[in-house]
Amino acid sequence: MKHRYNLVVVLALLIGFAAPALANSSGSLAKAVNSDFRKDQREARDQYRNPQTTLEFFGFQDTMTVVEIWPGGGWYTDILAPALKAKGKLIAAHFDAESPVDYYKKSLESYKKKIAANKDYFGDVEITVFNPPSKLAVAAPNSADMVLTFRNVHNWYMNGDEAAVRASFQGFFDALKPGGVLGVVEHRLPEKLDQVENKRSGYMKQSLVIKWAEEAGFKLVAQSEINANPKDTAQHPNGVWTLPPRLRADEDKLEHYRSVGESDRMTLKFVKPAVL
Repeated sequence: MKHRYNLVVVLALLIGFAAPALANSSGSLAKAVNSDFRKDQREARDQYRNPQTTLEFFGFQDTMTVVEIWPGGGWYTDILAPALKAKGKLIAAHFDAESPVDYYKKSLESYKKKIAANKDYFGDVEITVFNPPSKLAVAAPNSADMVLTFRNVHNWYMNGDEAAVRASFQGFFDALKPGGVLGVVEHRLPEKLDQVENKRSGYMKQSLVIKWAEEAGFKLVAQSEINANPKDTAQHPNGVWTLPPRLRADEDKLEHYRSVGESDRMTLKFVKPAVL
C-alpha cells in the first residue's frame, strides 16, 4: 500500500509540474498568434491556416529547439520566433544564397532584413541552409525537438522528384533528437488521382508523403483534418495557385475561387523513434 501511495504522489507531482508548462506554452503561443505585429496576416489567412491549433496538435512547447523549413517570407516565423524567444530556440532552414534561382536569393535576403529590423520581436533566430538533395544539415545531428514544414513537399517533388523528397525527410530525421517531432502540412491530392500526371499541380498524395517519411525512419503518430477544405477538388487550371492567395485565374472565375478558399491540406505528425 505504501508503494502505491508513493506512486500516486509521484504521478500527482509530475502532473502538477507538467500542467503549468503546458499552460505557459499555450499562453506564449496565443500571445504570438494574436500579436499586433501580424494583425493583417491573422485577419487574412488564419481561418485557413489555423496556426495555433496546428502547432498545438504537433505538440509545440515554448522551451523547444524548433526548425522551420523554408520559411519564405516568415508567415510562421512571425508566430514561432516570439513564442520561443524567452525559453526556446528557432532555427530557420532557409533558401540557399548560392542558388541560381533569383526568387530564392531575394526571399532569403528579404527574410534576413525582416529579422534584423525587428530584433525585439523575433529575438535571435538562427538561419541555416536547406537545398535538397545536396544541402540537408538544417541543424546539428540529434539537436532539434521539432522540425516543421508548411506546404513545401510539393516544391521538392517538382524540383527534384522523389529523390529530393526522400533526401529531405532523411535530413529532418538526422536533425531531430530521438523522440523528436516532424510536423507536415501539405496541399492534398485526392488518392484517386495520379501523382505523376499532377506533378506540377502543387498537390501531393497523403499516402506518398507518409510513405517517404516512414522510409526515412519516422513513425506516423497522428493525423488531423484541422486544415482540410472539402470544397477543394485539387483540379484547377493553374494548380493550387488558382486558389487564394495567388488567384491565378480568369477574371470571371475569381469570385468562384475565392468562395472555395485556400487548399485542402493534410496535417501529419511524425516522431523519430526514441529507440532506433
